[in-house]
Amino acid sequence: MNTQQKTKQAATVVLLRRAEPKGFEIFLTRRPASMPFLGGKYCYPGGSIKKEDFAAGMIDRCFGLAPEQARKVSGARFSPDEAMGFWVGAVRELFEEVGVLLAVEESGSPLAVDRQRAVRLAQKHAALLHNSLSFLSLLESERVYCDLSSLAYFSHWQTPAQVSIRFDTRFFLAALPGDQTPFGTSAEVADSLWLTPDHALKLLDRGDLPMIFPTFASLRSLADFETLESVVKEFFPPSRQSAGNTSVE
Repeated sequence: MNTQQKTKQAATVVLLRRAEPKGFEIFLTRRPASMPFLGGKYCYPGGSIKKEDFAAGMIDRCFGLAPEQARKVSGARFSPDEAMGFWVGAVRELFEEVGVLLAVEESGSPLAVDRQRAVRLAQKHAALLHNSLSFLSLLESERVYCDLSSLAYFSHWQTPAQVSIRFDTRFFLAALPGDQTPFGTSAEVADSLWLTPDHALKLLDRGDLPMIFPTFASLRSLADFETLESVVKEFFPPSRQSAGNTSVE
């Protein structure tokens, strides 16, 4: 009998920040050992796409990417709105797992996170995890839009057929907004690390950073870049290289 599970659509975010005195770092999270998928492994924040991620109300609450543009990247087998779901799901999962919100104000200006808003977002994050608040309601209540232009499409990976839990995952890059700090731990994060790609690869070689191949492959690709500016120049469109949350000025 064929017991192969249906592949779930998913999205993940490789979060980047400038390192001192030079170079850049990548944010890696370790999943709790008890989790059935990637338990104990280091990976990037992400998860399954939900129908709510491409519902009409959510699409209307997005900034910086049109559904047809998303479809050109993700593939013609998805409707334009379904394609948008990868970007929205990436933003939602990043906030759910590590508390970083990629958004813009209703005016289109970068999200401003002062002390009062940080407190509100922490409260709404807890409500989101307890299913007493939807991600769309959170955006509406803060009068902000989901900033899809802050994400750069990076790669596409699918779990091998012999694995019982399978995901079809789009990987995105994003620069950490300057006034936000990701959670060190959460319900889905046992611990986390900021590491340069080279350092992460050295720890992997020593057996100190367990991960699956797509995580390694992403690190290996990014290790070829010396600066955050060079990564942004390679993967982000010119309009995002000196504007908004992707700015590295």
